[in-house]
Amino acid sequence: MPLVRIDLLKGRTPEELRRLADTVQDVMLDVFSAPPRDRYQIITEHDKGHIIAEDTGLGFDRSEGIVIIQIFQQGRSNEQKVAAYAELAKRLEAECGVRPEDLIISVMSNRHSDWSFGLGQAQFVDGTLHSPI
Repeated sequence: MPLVRIDLLKGRTPEELRRLADTVQDVMLDVFSAPPRDRYQIITEHDKGHIIAEDTGLGFDRSEGIVIIQIFQQGRSNEQKVAAYAELAKRLEAECGVRPEDLIISVMSNRHSDWSFGLGQAQFVDGTLHSPI
């Protein structure tokens, strides 16, 4: 159950946004082993000037095609995270035209007790759901 936030500048079509979200989801399934229908994504479009992303001294020349992805998850190894970074860069460039220099990814870990999927219940804690990881 990765929860994925995708932040980008306004200007993409609904079809482009869906393709981007679908590509990210495919990586969650393939690399993070998320179960089918385990899809939680939030896409937020920002006005120009509302994303400030410098290059941390790496020499990147960012464009208005910037995409920032935050993934909240639990139980993934460092190897899976590194593989996800590489696969997201590769697929988003090939399928969505996102330049690798314009892609920022952050993966954050949390615990079972940090999730409620509805009804005000902690489904992982009460046993209604079991983590695939």
